[in-house]
Amino acid sequence: MLQTASETRSETHGKFIWCELMTSDTEAAGRFYSSVLGWSLNAMPMGEGDAYHLFQIGEGDKCPGIGGMMRIPTEMAGSMPPNWSGYVAVDDVDRTAREFEENGGTVHRQPEDIPQVGRFAVVADPHGAVLNIMTPLPMDDMPPPPPEGAPGTVGWHELYAADLEEAFEFYSRILGWTKDSDFDMGEMGAYRLFSEHGKQTGGMMKRPEEIPMPCWVYYFNVESVEAAIGRVRAGGGQVLNGPMEVPGGSWIAQCTDPQGAFFCLASMQK
Repeated sequence: MLQTASETRSETHGKFIWCELMTSDTEAAGRFYSSVLGWSLNAMPMGEGDAYHLFQIGEGDKCPGIGGMMRIPTEMAGSMPPNWSGYVAVDDVDRTAREFEENGGTVHRQPEDIPQVGRFAVVADPHGAVLNIMTPLPMDDMPPPPPEGAPGTVGWHELYAADLEEAFEFYSRILGWTKDSDFDMGEMGAYRLFSEHGKQTGGMMKRPEEIPMPCWVYYFNVESVEAAIGRVRAGGGQVLNGPMEVPGGSWIAQCTDPQGAFFCLASMQK
């Protein structure tokens, strides 16, 4: 039986707030994504010669950040492939991590503080799809976010689930997401659109056979999918699927970067 906290949630509980790339080569990946998505990079030293790289839109320290990048830790280099992961804001990381475990999920990294940023944990739903949860600290000097849908921003969050109904019920109870509508994909089953505080933010579907395990994937906005596909190929990435038109009039493509991390592109223009 799924359990959920009875406390009232805030306006930000369940909101996707960040995307992060773990990669084997930060220098090469930085060049690739700067070319494909127009991002600039801002390196923040982390000690021992490594750095956390901010992906920003525009130039300068005060430009809005949309994500980050770091090298895969040496001790995990053989077991963790390059990948993108998302961060979801929650009111209380420790409580939400417990709720993940109580409802059949897993806590891969126990809650801990990131100085001057917030408190986070790495969790997975009962089928193994991984997310980061975070309670960010208030920051008064943050630059304003870019306009919604602007090139380079994260435009969509998608779950490939082992069981659509079980996954939706899990996230609905813990993160407060609500069902928007279902789209019938025929033999592939339903594609469920879900909302966070009334705002449509992503979709869920049964995992396609070619996807090895349940996972979250992230779509980045571009002005033209076909033009971005050209930049992906020129930079050494691969296009696995697309360009393809989807309901609503958007065009998408599914790709991997030169290090093997899976990511997607989205635009209202082919």
